[in-house]
Amino acid sequence: MQAAEIRERFLSFFEEREHRRMPSASLVPSVYDPSVLLTTAGMQPFKPYFQGEEEPPSRRLTSCQKCFRTTDIENVGMTHRHLTFFEMLGNFSIGDYFKQKAVGFALELSTEGFGFDDDRIWISVFGGDDELGLGPDEEAIEWWRAVGIPDERIVRLGRDDNFWQSGPTGPCGPCSELYLDRGPEFGPDSDRPGDDTERFLEYWNLVFMQYELRADGSLPELPAQNIDTGLGLERMAAILQDVDSVFETDSFRPIVELGEDLSGRRYRQDFPTTRALRILADHGRAATFLLGDGVVPSNEDRGYILRRIMRRTMQQGHVLGLEEAFLPRLYERVVEVMADAYPELRREWPTIERWARAEEESFGRTLEQGQRLLADLVARAREENTSWVPADDAFRLHDTYGFPYEMTKELLAEEGLSVDDHGFEELMERAREVSRAGSSRTRARAEAGAEIHVDHEVVLGFAREAGFRTRFVGYETTDADTVLAVAQHANGWMLAKLEESPFYPEGGGQVSDSGFVETPSGRARVVDVYRLGDDQALALEPLEGELGAGEEARAMVERATRLATMRNHTATHLLHAALRGRLGTHVRQAGSYVGPDKLRFDFTHGQRLSDDELADIEGMVGGSIAANHAVRAIETTRQEAEALGALALFGEKYGDWVRMVEIENVSRELCGGTHVGATSEIGLFHLTSETSSASNVRRVEAVTGPAGAELFRDRNRQLQEIAAMLRVPDHEVVRAVARLNERVKELQRQPAGGPDRGTADRLVAGADELAGAKVVVEAVDAPNAKALLELSDAVRQRLGDAAVVLGCAVDGRVHLVANVAPSVVERGVKAGEVVRVAAKAAGGGGGGRDTMAQAGGRDPDRLPDALATARLEIEKALG
Repeated sequence: MQAAEIRERFLSFFEEREHRRMPSASLVPSVYDPSVLLTTAGMQPFKPYFQGEEEPPSRRLTSCQKCFRTTDIENVGMTHRHLTFFEMLGNFSIGDYFKQKAVGFALELSTEGFGFDDDRIWISVFGGDDELGLGPDEEAIEWWRAVGIPDERIVRLGRDDNFWQSGPTGPCGPCSELYLDRGPEFGPDSDRPGDDTERFLEYWNLVFMQYELRADGSLPELPAQNIDTGLGLERMAAILQDVDSVFETDSFRPIVELGEDLSGRRYRQDFPTTRALRILADHGRAATFLLGDGVVPSNEDRGYILRRIMRRTMQQGHVLGLEEAFLPRLYERVVEVMADAYPELRREWPTIERWARAEEESFGRTLEQGQRLLADLVARAREENTSWVPADDAFRLHDTYGFPYEMTKELLAEEGLSVDDHGFEELMERAREVSRAGSSRTRARAEAGAEIHVDHEVVLGFAREAGFRTRFVGYETTDADTVLAVAQHANGWMLAKLEESPFYPEGGGQVSDSGFVETPSGRARVVDVYRLGDDQALALEPLEGELGAGEEARAMVERATRLATMRNHTATHLLHAALRGRLGTHVRQAGSYVGPDKLRFDFTHGQRLSDDELADIEGMVGGSIAANHAVRAIETTRQEAEALGALALFGEKYGDWVRMVEIENVSRELCGGTHVGATSEIGLFHLTSETSSASNVRRVEAVTGPAGAELFRDRNRQLQEIAAMLRVPDHEVVRAVARLNERVKELQRQPAGGPDRGTADRLVAGADELAGAKVVVEAVDAPNAKALLELSDAVRQRLGDAAVVLGCAVDGRVHLVANVAPSVVERGVKAGEVVRVAAKAAGGGGGGRDTMAQAGGRDPDRLPDALATARLEIEKALG
């Protein structure tokens, strides 16, 4: 039975039994689930239903969910079944059926749907736990007996094996797991489920959520009992296709065959080859799906996970002898195999291919240099007869040369060597302390002049106890007559719920509304609005009197602030459309801030935007504003919105019924935010900055309306001040500055006391171009550090947007200088950081400003290493 048939048979079976078939959610979880970076389980998209935060579309659900886990990444390729990316089939009951039907469904599908013999199915059940104060799951045991499983094939296991918990506290319950007895050729009759042997293969897990584990250790029953099951598609395919390994199933074999064709080696030829081909197949699937869901390689969060598996794939390609680029061909084969089930892969192929090529090109030099340095470390460890590599050596590989620490550990482990993890983490923490920006997850409102520390569970519990959902009316009005239904005091603040609320709760990048709530007995400021699924709660700061529950209330949004936010939100949609139109459809939103003061938009793109690109994009947005396009919000089905070409944004969660914001002839996006009625209401639009947000992610900021007009007035005042300094009229300022600049250049060309003109000419002529910036990294003859500095300054001035690093060796010492243009500093190249890491390579140290820094070293023989390190640091920053 092929994987596609297994998938369809499972889903159809449960559809016929009144389960609603749900599409797979993205591998990028909803922004409202910060507990994980990626979707790790089939039930994860349904957590708001299980937790009572949202009403499910049906009490019975079934799905085939894309999942990704890195917990066992080192085992991928080593075993027959470990994977990072996999498909999880599941059936779910939210307060509907419980153990009896779950047991019956599982056995019926196993025997009648998948053809397993009854007498080969074994069951493990929860056998009790003294710490929890629970005995064996007798109810489940009885239902397994009732469907014909004899006691000798029901195995009682402990808490670690057969009890599920969502965390240290929260929903939990016993599990029943189904195992298939593969026969005596896989192990003796004494083997049992749970032994971690090959004879019994676990293929389906049934979780019975029936308790809530509290901090005090108590275990009351949940008011509604739920079912969450998971059956791994790849593992079931291996069973039904009668192969030893998931890598020999129809979902993997074509990908493995590509690796064989590219390398000229064969699966099972030897263990290193087999392991490498398995890793290519698994990691190739994982990276393709992550890229298809909008993740891009970077050095942070899920982007770092993607980068790690892409680089692991490249390293294993080297094991197979693949010298040429191969990631695009690998990912293309994954699309060919998987796109019938996941058509978004075909739609996103241009984006997948773009990032595959870019990452492979950027990591090639790092991989080769890192492996050479690693070989030196291994040789030194052998000479010193030690099994450890010092933490500072591993850290230098990571920090200076950009070689991933996890890869260092894996490659050293293959040589029988270890790294001091604790020491490495201490060095990493020191580095974090230097660069840490100091963010926190506390939420605050500047206008309140104080900080509110939010305990999400407290707010969620408050909303649950209220027993109703607030109806949001903020799309229609900014003022509402309503009822302050419930209120609760907390540290001088109030938590409150209105029956109807015009206040927008933070979400989709848009900040919460501010405003006031008035009742006959008091008045309070709205300090924050908490989004709780499709519900909300308010944080109030009492101003006058005492607000009481049950009172009629007048809820008023601060109108000027809301209108400014609406202008910026609609402008964000225009900006997104302009970026995709000018740069390409690989551009995706990767984060945003929409407030009354400005808009900030992060998007996937691998290089700095040129002045021409920025001007074009600003002009495109301005043109859309001037055209006075109508802006409409349309509620429709997700399927219809996608058919109309609506963009679904990175990290957002959508149901079957969605809100689509359409800007006539320009843009369609799924969006729950507030918008103006026509684009002309935005007024002036101006881009204020363009910088790097993370590797392969750019950030632009802009202002609109009155804020844009104020910026224009401020810049006009500055222009007048400059004109006064130069003693020219406003309209002559540019010419006057140009004349002044020519005079500076003329003075720089004068030879007296200046740097060596011939050397400067040679360095300027030999400058490299890297991601739009000129780069010079050279060793030169200079009499002293001062002459080196003057030469670097002359070269940098002549090149303009450039990063210049020069070095010389004088009197047994190394001198280094870095000179970086401010525009290149904005892109992440900082002179102080560059010379700091370069000087380390020459046995010294130093630092300075972002634009200019000097350093020294004690080992002239290592000057070439220092300069190579400087170049790598610049390349890494320019991305």
